[in-house]
Amino acid sequence: MTCPVTGAAPGPVPLSGPRFATEPARLYREMRRDHGPVAPVLLDGGIPAWLVLGYRELHQVTADPVLFSRDSELWNQWPNIPEDWPLLPMIGHQQPSILYTVGERHTRRAAMIARALEAVDPFELKAHAETFADELIDRFCGKGSADLIAEYAMLLPVRVLARIYGFSDEQGPALVTAMNDMIDGRERALAGQQHLASSMARLIADKHETPGEDVASYMLAAQRTDGADGFSDEEIAQDLMVMMAAGHQPTADWIGNSLRLMLTDDRFAASLFGGRHSVAEAMNEVLWEDTPTQNVAGRWASRDTQLGGRRVHAGDLLLLGLGAANADPQVRTDGSALTGGNSAHFAFGHGEHRCPFPAQEVAEVVARTGIEVLLDRLPDLDLAVPAHALTRRPSPWLRGLTDLPVSFNPTPTSAFGELR
Repeated sequence: MTCPVTGAAPGPVPLSGPRFATEPARLYREMRRDHGPVAPVLLDGGIPAWLVLGYRELHQVTADPVLFSRDSELWNQWPNIPEDWPLLPMIGHQQPSILYTVGERHTRRAAMIARALEAVDPFELKAHAETFADELIDRFCGKGSADLIAEYAMLLPVRVLARIYGFSDEQGPALVTAMNDMIDGRERALAGQQHLASSMARLIADKHETPGEDVASYMLAAQRTDGADGFSDEEIAQDLMVMMAAGHQPTADWIGNSLRLMLTDDRFAASLFGGRHSVAEAMNEVLWEDTPTQNVAGRWASRDTQLGGRRVHAGDLLLLGLGAANADPQVRTDGSALTGGNSAHFAFGHGEHRCPFPAQEVAEVVARTGIEVLLDRLPDLDLAVPAHALTRRPSPWLRGLTDLPVSFNPTPTSAFGELR
């Protein structure tokens, strides 16, 4: 693929800039046109990587954990990475979390996490989500206006997750700040990671002393059962940290992106007038068209190979372009048609390193409950600005709104809360 004017091959695309926030779908189309299904990109500091854009190619990468490993120690760029590189929280070096564990130990570790999440009572989970949703709505329902991102979506998932993981409710706000700093991958990223890590370490120490009916205690119980072959406190703390980060921000963006769709797309207008079926349909549509997790780091080639017509060298980093693959024209031949409940998207990844199914269920319960409670409480919700005025966070990794201003008729703070 060469430029029609100069005949030169297009250069690597910087994985930054406003277009990842303003028009990612068009950007991915241009990258696919210029580079094919696997595009060369540059990370912060000019660090090279590959972005996998094609649905088939992404399936190939995620389905072969031997050739395309999750072991970040294989990366051939580590000698070029400074200690203060802002993406270190996202591309870990010598981190003992499940993200970078491979083989049989990863299988055992994933099973332990899945069992701990499965032990969460689904009715209690929904009740927690309803309770916190009501509390948050009570803060602004009397005003007649709100920013549903800052005042609702960004607060709800972490409060529910903190409760089921074993944190006190008072620790939630600081965890939100730390995780947002870490995930955005900018100057506060390392400080956010450090706060989250220290919080998890304290939680583990507390649960050793006073175990409860929570995810952290369930994982520590599995640790005691496995004995010498089990996982260390540090490993469990790392996994809780990964689960908290992966469970909060994408779920918050799932809520925000779904509400935006319902408020701006006539196909989902029924959702705003008590139509519950449309909520699930809108949430699934978002996972295809506006998925919160756009790009993921990543996989590392364990040897030289070919992928999508590209020569990939041993140790090269491959970023998973989930958003781009979902829009691959070979899969979505008619991008304007609703997906009709089709769940073959890559929103939760694929293969043995995909998001565990129990974690997906937790995210869906929290997101759907949050949306339904909001629509029950404020049925006349309306967007307070033109749709084109809504802006996104400037991140190539997670796609979410910076704000979602709405208006509605003021309502009492206690009526619905007492009924629940």
